[in-house]
Amino acid sequence: MKRIFASLFLISMLLAACAPAAPANPALILATTTSTQDSGLLDVLIPLFEAQTGYKVQTVAVGTGAALKMGEEGNADVLLVHAPAAEKTLMDAGFGKERFLVMHNDFIVVGPAADPAGIKGLAVLDAFKAIASAQAPFISRGDDSGTNKAELTLWKKAELDPAAFSPGWYISSGQGMGATLTIASEKSAYTLTDRATYLANKTNLKLEILVEGDNSLLNVYHVITVNPAKWPNTNSGGALAFARWITSPDVQKIIATFGAEQYGQPLFFPDADKTDADLGL
Repeated sequence: MKRIFASLFLISMLLAACAPAAPANPALILATTTSTQDSGLLDVLIPLFEAQTGYKVQTVAVGTGAALKMGEEGNADVLLVHAPAAEKTLMDAGFGKERFLVMHNDFIVVGPAADPAGIKGLAVLDAFKAIASAQAPFISRGDDSGTNKAELTLWKKAELDPAAFSPGWYISSGQGMGATLTIASEKSAYTLTDRATYLANKTNLKLEILVEGDNSLLNVYHVITVNPAKWPNTNSGGALAFARWITSPDVQKIIATFGAEQYGQPLFFPDADKTDADLGL
């Protein structure tokens, strides 16, 4: 019995020795998009980051617009978002300090198998025009998220104004991607979604991929540290630690394989070794 207790004590001592030293300020607020949460990626990454570094992460999963606003107002330490144009505005205003490319996937247009607007296989702008012409039900997130920003950009490129659309067919959910997909499924409607969240929820949806592969549907994620010169109380050390960790080779390998076994394809593609120019941004 003494040997057993001695062994257990030795194991506990070894584990304690392997545990990371607690950071001076372990509390870290991560503001991120709902797609990283709904896809399940954060369920894998955050516990690993905490175990390896000693930080304790409070994750706030909202639309990218809200996440960027949290950074602008000093209510987050680090951001993981996917709206490059809005991100650059934040950086130009001095609210972000470092910004690193993390990963990408793509947007897709999904809808009911019956496809009342006949968009299957069309180029994305032609698909949006067909939906508007047919006044087929379309669910917009309407929440200033990265996905919502991308959707509005596509309507603009198609020379259409959602503000003029009938609320009878163009419906704003005001919710995250997972909830918006559920609403689209229930209403047999079209919506724009990131591929990762769709695949993660596919078994519960009556929606099919109808439009994909267009260059304008690329969905790129960056990590941004909030500038301590603007907000001295932010955890700048923790923010930079997270940014360096998520762009490290080992974590990029995890991102590269995430979802592949379950869905037959990875949900994200790592990009830390690339530049924005490599992705056409």
